[in-house]
Amino acid sequence: MNKAMSEARTIAERNCILRGSVGSTVHGLNVTGQDDLDEMGVCIEPPDYVLGLRDFEQWVYRTQPEGVRSGHGDLDLTIYGLRKFVRLAAKGNPSILVLLFVPRIMVSVRTTLGEELQSMADAFASKIAIHKFLGYMVAQKERLLGERGQMRVHRPELIETHGFDVKYAMHALRLGYQGIEFSETGRITLPMPEATRAVVRAVRRGEHALAEVRSMYEEIEAKLRLALTSSPLPQEPDWYRINSFLIRCYMAHWKSDHRVRLAIGQRLVVAEAKEP
Repeated sequence: MNKAMSEARTIAERNCILRGSVGSTVHGLNVTGQDDLDEMGVCIEPPDYVLGLRDFEQWVYRTQPEGVRSGHGDLDLTIYGLRKFVRLAAKGNPSILVLLFVPRIMVSVRTTLGEELQSMADAFASKIAIHKFLGYMVAQKERLLGERGQMRVHRPELIETHGFDVKYAMHALRLGYQGIEFSETGRITLPMPEATRAVVRAVRRGEHALAEVRSMYEEIEAKLRLALTSSPLPQEPDWYRINSFLIRCYMAHWKSDHRVRLAIGQRLVVAEAKEP
């Protein structure tokens, strides 16, 4: 591990306020003995990475090297800096929003500030997110059907058995159903409600032909397009609450970290000593 990666890991692990499962398990769609572990976290960057010229957006760890498909028990972990996480959540990124709703039993790290972040989930709910759910689901549907580029994962064993990648199809449907729920309530139920979970699990087991799956996509897409105008969600997130939280969160974390404050003071003394 090079110096930059080591430093990023230290920042991510030492300052983590929230970390939890975001893969198949948290959605209630895992298959025993088959799935890898997908986790996401949020950390608070040190002052010189926010106020100065240094930069930290995220730290990524994978059990397998880059380019190698993860297998059962492998860990795929991404810990975002708080500012990047909040920007993505406010833009309605479905994968990011999931962390705000992960139940306590599937959370491995949650400080007081992490708990507050999850409690503010409603501040991020807006029609912007509906656009994102719709766009992501349609893109995945088109990749599955060969109408747009290639799928980002390749499971030849599933294609050989079922004629198409049933796991990819399942997650695209899961995304659509969660988009409908989010458009109605501003929330994502985890694990998925049993009614929709049963449908997508049946797709993963190969119980539906591709033509049937296509019809499911079309029905969900129609509902999401209708929700763009009919949803009770506001047009935009609550920027004031989000911004206020960010300021309060950084100030509280930095104030509580004596070593960070001491390091800042040392740097300032050195810089002042070099002034002509």
